Amino acid sequence: MSESPAGARSESPLLPVASPARTRAAVAALVRPRRALALSAFAVMVGSTAVGLLMQPLLGRIVDLAADRASVDAITTTAALLAAVAVAQGVTAGFGLSLISRLGESTLAVLRERFVERALGLPLERVERAGAGDLTARVTADVSLIAEAVRNALPELARSLLTIVLTLGAMALLDWRFLLAALLAVPVQAATARWYVARAVPLYAEQRVAAGAQQQQLLDTMAGSSTIRAFRMEREHTERVTERSRSLVALTLRGVRLVLGFYSRLHIAEYIGLAAVLGTGYWLVRQGTASVGTATAAALYFHSLFTPVNAALVLLDDAQAALAGLARLVGVTDLAPAAVPAAGPRGTGRSGPAGRVDVTVRGVTHAYRPGHPVLHDIDLTIRHGERVALVGASGAGKTTLARLVAGIQPPTTGTVLVAGVPPTELDPAAARRTLALITQETHVFAGPLADDLRLARPEAGDDELRAALDRVDALDWVEALPDGLGTVVGDGGHRLSGAQTQALALARLILADPPLVILDEATAEAGSAGARALEKAVARAVDGRTALIVAHRLSQAAAGDRIVVMDAGRIVETGTHDELRAAGGRYAALWEAWSDIRDTGSRTA
Repeated sequence: MSESPAGARSESPLLPVASPARTRAAVAALVRPRRALALSAFAVMVGSTAVGLLMQPLLGRIVDLAADRASVDAITTTAALLAAVAVAQGVTAGFGLSLISRLGESTLAVLRERFVERALGLPLERVERAGAGDLTARVTADVSLIAEAVRNALPELARSLLTIVLTLGAMALLDWRFLLAALLAVPVQAATARWYVARAVPLYAEQRVAAGAQQQQLLDTMAGSSTIRAFRMEREHTERVTERSRSLVALTLRGVRLVLGFYSRLHIAEYIGLAAVLGTGYWLVRQGTASVGTATAAALYFHSLFTPVNAALVLLDDAQAALAGLARLVGVTDLAPAAVPAAGPRGTGRSGPAGRVDVTVRGVTHAYRPGHPVLHDIDLTIRHGERVALVGASGAGKTTLARLVAGIQPPTTGTVLVAGVPPTELDPAAARRTLALITQETHVFAGPLADDLRLARPEAGDDELRAALDRVDALDWVEALPDGLGTVVGDGGHRLSGAQTQALALARLILADPPLVILDEATAEAGSAGARALEKAVARAVDGRTALIVAHRLSQAAAGDRIVVMDAGRIVETGTHDELRAAGGRYAALWEAWSDIRDTGSRTA
């Protein structure tokens, strides 16, 4: 019987994506505090690469010694130097790569923390507009892409670029004409890189969006699987998932074709460059200006460039995918945090604001999409300590009104005040002290059950936890668990029923002890017997508090101090249970229909 703003999702923008310039600036800001580590890694890698470049001249020296029929001892000495160079390069390269990995991992860790911090602080309204799939894809697939690039692509790219630059410099030291010959491959390689990047950047960005859309569709389909089966909508939802998957596969195949074209162009560049270097070496040897060993070293230098050049250009594939993911993370971290006032309501303490905690709703109209209001001119006052139940058909606006009172989002027009303060302007600490929202979708965190309860009050002792559980009639079944309060629940742990999960939420409510409680169909997930037990637990949990209850069962509404009946986004009746039944209006009709269904169910049972 609750409505959701999810219908607005398709017409609302996704979470933002940072521009390339902003992404580069964000990375620079993350690396800046680690300048010493970055410079150390760079210095070690330069030294390692420079040492490795001694191999080609030593091999050329061996060729010259063999051509001149030098002694075995001379060749043996040169070979020993070659082995020493290989060992030194391996040791220094390993150390340099470890420094680069440390730099990348520490930077990624900070980025992850900022992303999670900002994502958790996003208004639920914003997340719902974008779709949970978009945020989930960013925190899973995008982070995985970046982590893979940091662990593999970044170290390899750094080493490849250094090798390229220093190798070209070494070729120039042999003879500047070798360098000119090698540079004939550069135009083809540059054109290849430019051709690839121009196509890869938008393609990978499109792939990430498509992956988010696919994940959102999977989440929607799996979350609503029972409803889908009930309405025989399996084929329709299967087609939607298939459509999203085919779209993502098509984009992936475009990426494969792009990479194949990329490789073919690189091979052409290699053939051009190597032929030019060999031809130059032949000509210089014929002219007597270079030895066979020098020409051999030049050819080996250029051949040794195949791996780093191809690696650097091929890593553009990983880099572009990672940059697309990085831009999506930075887009979230750059979102302005919600405005937090300097302080909450005066006189706040652990039990909430001092004095009366009234709720005042005046002239509220609200729309998730412009021009499509779901609430119309709502006026409602809930006095301190009063329990008000909202009832009405699905789509009447009950959940939306509860969300506005909870401060999840501000109303489009009008005002909502909790203890004289708009709930959206309460700082997080004051909001936790002032109000609590419990819905039918209560999450159980993985870990000991006691830790799950202490989310509401970290300093609570075991006796306080047991007292809260006892108040909602949950102590008996908790103590019957294998390890009592220490039983691991949530993912990978002991599975709790819907009624048990809601009982834990009510126990957390008692521990948090806010003066205002909003319950949005908090007993909807329990069966009939479980719902009756939960209704008693709810009554105990909200005793002495101001309560706004979106009632799933009219028996729960009947126990309230006042009932507000909503229809099509408007309040159409208000009064006590007896007054509304006597009035013979909409509530009386709802009560009669609900009573008939309950009586029929009892007789059938």
